[in-house]
Amino acid sequence: MTGQALPYGHLCWAYDDPAEFTARAEDFLRAGLAAGERVWFVVAGSPEPVLDRWRDLDLFAEALPSGAAEVIPLDAAYPDVTVIDPAGQVSTYQMATRAAIAAGYSGLRVAAACTDLVRTPTQREAFARYEQQTNRMMRGEAFQAMCGYQRPELGDRAVAELACLHPEHNVPGLLFRLYAPTAHEGHAVLVGELDPANQDLFRTALEHTELRPVGGELVLDAHGLRFLDHRTLVHLSEYAQQRRARLVLRGCPAGTARLVALLELPGLCVEVTR
Repeated sequence: MTGQALPYGHLCWAYDDPAEFTARAEDFLRAGLAAGERVWFVVAGSPEPVLDRWRDLDLFAEALPSGAAEVIPLDAAYPDVTVIDPAGQVSTYQMATRAAIAAGYSGLRVAAACTDLVRTPTQREAFARYEQQTNRMMRGEAFQAMCGYQRPELGDRAVAELACLHPEHNVPGLLFRLYAPTAHEGHAVLVGELDPANQDLFRTALEHTELRPVGGELVLDAHGLRFLDHRTLVHLSEYAQQRRARLVLRGCPAGTARLVALLELPGLCVEVTR
């Protein structure tokens, strides 16, 4: 996947070599400049090496003097680098997006090297919640983001915990995505395949999604779900009961509805694809 405009606007990029991420991030940001957006590259170290490079790079050289393109240190873009404040960081990007529009840009596009923000389990839990809150914010704001995670520094499991919450990612073998599609806190989209091998990861992702019942109901849009087994259905039933809600799987095949009926799972309802 390259840096072109995304169907949703939120991309996870896992990488081994920092130079690879820089190249991908520049593709992503270059597309933003071409679309009239303000772009930020949030870097873990000093911004000077990137700035030196950009002064000789086509669109970036033109955009730097006006502020259309900026290179920002990680601790300036994310002040709470120890453990991120999800709501506070979302608000920061929301205000920055609106400031970009007020300045005449079509939106704000950010590529961020996020590895240092997610090294510990506590950091990852907070950042995962931030990723889902960002998904919700993006549906009402002209904001796009590319989040970079360095695999050798974090490990495959940590990267998977974060990547599965993005509408788009480049992680091979990661079979499902669970992300918030709107500002509606009771809705999420579930795409891909769920089987015994990824049950634990799915449970973690579901907790990080922080679905809150609206009118006593939670909704998972499952139109893009290719497979799920009975363990997933049992867990979703338990999840709904814990929240005293009805969980609706919307867009499932008829076979899933029959399985739910056979298992007699309370709190779980399937709306079949027609």
